[in-house]
Amino acid sequence: QLLWLVLGLGVAIFLYFMDYHRWARNRLAILAIAGTIALLVLVLFIGDRSIFGGKSVQPSELAKLTIVIYLAVWLEAKGDLIKKFHFGLIPLAVILGLVGGLIAIQTDVSAAVTIFALGLLLFYMAGGSLMQILILLVISMSMGAGLVALKKPEVYQRIADFWVGIRDINTIGSEQITKSFTAFMDGGWFGVGLGRGVAKLVLLPVPHTDSIFAVVGEELGFVGSAILVVLYALLLWRGMIIAKKALDGLGTLLVAGLVFWIVFEAYVNIAVMIGLLPVAGNPLPFMSQGGSNLVVTLSAIGIILGVARMAEMERRKQERRSLGAVVDLRGRDRRGSVPGFSRPSGTKRY
Repeated sequence: QLLWLVLGLGVAIFLYFMDYHRWARNRLAILAIAGTIALLVLVLFIGDRSIFGGKSVQPSELAKLTIVIYLAVWLEAKGDLIKKFHFGLIPLAVILGLVGGLIAIQTDVSAAVTIFALGLLLFYMAGGSLMQILILLVISMSMGAGLVALKKPEVYQRIADFWVGIRDINTIGSEQITKSFTAFMDGGWFGVGLGRGVAKLVLLPVPHTDSIFAVVGEELGFVGSAILVVLYALLLWRGMIIAKKALDGLGTLLVAGLVFWIVFEAYVNIAVMIGLLPVAGNPLPFMSQGGSNLVVTLSAIGIILGVARMAEMERRKQERRSLGAVVDLRGRDRRGSVPGFSRPSGTKRY
């Protein structure tokens, strides 16, 4: 995990100093999404994610990053044309259906839902009509329901377990959620201490990934869990400020999409652990173990900070230009003023 962290920081630093307009100018966004689709197809047919020197990779995590980049570039380039069905809704449905469908087939339905949510958000922010969004939402839900009914019985079981808990507040349908509640209760207000929890050893399934928030609840208590929730909210708040101050629409769409993705996954993971959503597979960003998620999340942070850096550089240039104009005006005023009084020669000084 430390090696993945170093790699992620290196990529983040590179993206921080990279001009984000290169994603559009050099067609890097097209190459990124094409490479992601190719990787998804490769994994689908091979059935093994350990294709890079024995290291397991999650193409679905890369897809979340590249779909935001591609859609931001594409939507900014289309402009008002996205309001027309054949320029906006249809191409969007094709790309989301292709990427999301390939991911859903590989048993990662929660990642496919995230892909569609990101697409809908960016389409709305770029000026898409609510009618188009509703049509795409209905199509997505219909496809998802069909996929669950035909291909994913375990997903259907998760939804059924969740519905049992909704109908009867005294019943928790999912065993995983029951165990997470036990961990939260053991933690109390301030937790049992960092590293001293036992639920991760004997109780919680996949405590290092999906159930990591329950581990936080046991070891740091309600207070520590609440602080983590607030930190994600602060990330969203700061991200929206950066998006608002971006130089152009491309920067705004990039930052908004990337920040929403990170915070969306965080709150879905948290909501699952406290029984507000059916069991899903969304990781908790920066917390869950997993090299692929860590690298792409840090990459997203690098792009966000890169957009902020370029906006700040432009602001400073404008300030220097304004200051230079003021100095220039003062110089002109002095050159055009009436010459001062000069004392005639021979006049005595007193």
